[in-house]
Amino acid sequence: MKKTLKIGIVGLGRIGQIHLSNITTRIKNAEVVAAADISENLLDFARRHGVENVSTNPESVLTNPEVDAVIICTPTPSHVPYTILAAQHGKHIFCEKPLDLNIEQILAAKEAVELANVQLMLGFNRRFDANFLKVKEMVHGGLVGDPHILKITSRDPNPPQIEYVKSSGGLFMDMAIHDFDMARYVMNSEVVEVYAKGKVLVDARIGDEGDIDTAITTLTFANGAIGVIDNSRKAVYGYDQRIEVFGSGGMTQTKNNTPDTHEYYNEKGGHLSLPLNFFLERYAESYVNEINVFVASVLSGEKVPVSAHDGLMATAIAIAAKQSCQEEKPIRVEEILNALMA
Repeated sequence: MKKTLKIGIVGLGRIGQIHLSNITTRIKNAEVVAAADISENLLDFARRHGVENVSTNPESVLTNPEVDAVIICTPTPSHVPYTILAAQHGKHIFCEKPLDLNIEQILAAKEAVELANVQLMLGFNRRFDANFLKVKEMVHGGLVGDPHILKITSRDPNPPQIEYVKSSGGLFMDMAIHDFDMARYVMNSEVVEVYAKGKVLVDARIGDEGDIDTAITTLTFANGAIGVIDNSRKAVYGYDQRIEVFGSGGMTQTKNNTPDTHEYYNEKGGHLSLPLNFFLERYAESYVNEINVFVASVLSGEKVPVSAHDGLMATAIAIAAKQSCQEEKPIRVEEILNALMA
């Protein structure tokens, strides 16, 4: 077994920089040996972190014989082509979500990695957050009995730039997809039906692009449980991330992370710190944890915990939610899968 995994990173935007920085400072048994971004300016970040082999051509990293595994942090339309190219050159792959907005493309990537006998792990980092992981362990361990109700709240502090909205795939695909994956993960059951309602209540420009900024999604699980997810593009008090599972034997929930845990009381009432301001702060440790797991899985030959199938199912739920919102009726997930895989 190799002791050190040699990694190449393609895409040095915000999330690519996080992964590169974490690997060079906090990840054991891994080193970044090559990095690429189409922007020459972003290559300086890699150089400052000791990466000498940098390029404006991502394919040079994906085909580099010195690279054992790649981390793909480029825009979504390139995820599948880069995944297939990396697989064809024998690289293990960590790819940010979503793998693609199209199920047929996801299946093409899945087939490529299986044919090449390499690992593909998706960046659903919230699975590796200590708070959510604890809830999952308690539910799977039977501490709430039979799960009956799941509640997930996911609200951003500010809406994204309109340029991002134009290419993101929409609220259900770029934002709520994390919650759809978390729902499957925590409940240990597939989502069979989706009923979504969406509105434009935050920024009219988002509506002009054919998207929504506020949504409620109701899920029905194969085990009979039901769930509700609420999403908003703007919470004035910070990054609101909570989850609750209620069952026949009890209830477990997580609250928001805050910069500190102080409480202050005076004649006007009680006061405490607002939630952390955005995902870079809230999920900082989860990014470290997920790459540690990816590296350990590849080096040991064990199966990665977040596969192309997980990406496929989360995307199918997102497509069902969007269709449900547009048609104002429940949509069964199997209908989405059957229609697109026929």
